[in-house]
Order: sequence, then C-alpha cells, then structure tokens
Amino acid sequence: MDILKKEFASKLLKIKAIKLQPNSPFTWASGWKSPFYCDNRKTLSYPELRNFVKLEICHAILESFPETEAVAGVATGAIAQGALVAEELNLPFVYVRSKPKDHGLENLIEGELKPGMKVVVIEDLVSTGSSSLKAVEAIRRDGCEVVGMIASYTYGFPVAEEAFKKANVKLVTLTDYDNVVSQALDTGYINNEDVAVLHKWRKDPAHWNE
Repeated sequence: MDILKKEFASKLLKIKAIKLQPNSPFTWASGWKSPFYCDNRKTLSYPELRNFVKLEICHAILESFPETEAVAGVATGAIAQGALVAEELNLPFVYVRSKPKDHGLENLIEGELKPGMKVVVIEDLVSTGSSSLKAVEAIRRDGCEVVGMIASYTYGFPVAEEAFKKANVKLVTLTDYDNVVSQALDTGYINNEDVAVLHKWRKDPAHWNE
C-alpha cells in the first residue's frame, strides 16, 4: 500500500493536481484557509490515470471490503469515479447529495438501495471528514450498512481520524498528505521552505492564517 501511495502521489503531481499558494491561500468549505489544495478530480480528464484510480479503488474494495453489495459516491467529487468503480465490479450505484434536492422527489440519496445492503462509500478527498460522514449517516438512515470508505486522498487531520473512529467507519486511501509532500520535495515540485509552511498549516489549519 505504501508503494501505491507514493506512485499515486507522483501521478497527481505530474498532472499538477497539487496546488501550493501560501501567499494566496484557498478557502475550504469548512472556512479554513489553506496554502495547499489537492484537486484529484483532475484525474478524470486523463484516461490512463482515470483507469488507474478506478482499478486501485476496485482492488481496495476487494481486499478490504469484499462483502460489498453496493457502491455509493459522495457528491459531487466522487460521483464519476464511484460510478466507474460500480461498473467495473458490476454492483449497484447510488450517490449521496450534500443536502436533499429542493424540488421533485427531494432525494438525498439518488438511486436505489435495498434495506440491509452492505455499502462501500467512495470519496475523492477527506479533509475534516464532516461531509464524508454525513453521507455515511444518510446511508445508515436508509437502513443499510456502511462497511467502509475509500478515498483517493486524505489530509490525515487528527480531527478527521477522530471523527471516523467515533462514527466506526474504516477509511482506506490511495494516497495522503505525507506521501504527496514527500514526493513533491523529492521531485523539486516544492522546496524545504514550502514544506515548513505546509507543516505549520497542517499542525493548526483552523488558525493558520489568523
């Protein structure tokens, strides 16, 4: 798994899915300011890499959650990749909205899950874990069992690790912050000064830019 994390980190850097802007930080949905952004949804635009991600998620499901009966993607970032994975494994697919649709059937979960189904959740990225775990809650409320979650990337924040532990959800990721930063430094994508900024931010992201 460590080899995969390094390999995928390198592939993300190659397509410039990793953005570093310490002087013009990004604003996350959580309100946090960040000098670092991982846009791994760019992988969808590269057929070979898109297929790589799909197959590695499939391998992770078969290895870690072989009991899976359905795949759920978290909107919007994981809808496409989740659907590709479900197609490859010939499993039912649904996606979970961040909030119910405000018209029509007002669905929160789009698609159909049968009560008692064992569901694996696909996420593109985990930061605080809040939106990812809201999807888990929605699936559980629908009468299904969430066997685990697979994400392309995680920042590995302690707040997220604690939230997943509290929610009793096993998280498997294709790569993470440590591997991306290590590969970025090794390839000259960033320098030691950048690493110092990133580590300072990651230590206390909620207050980094105050």
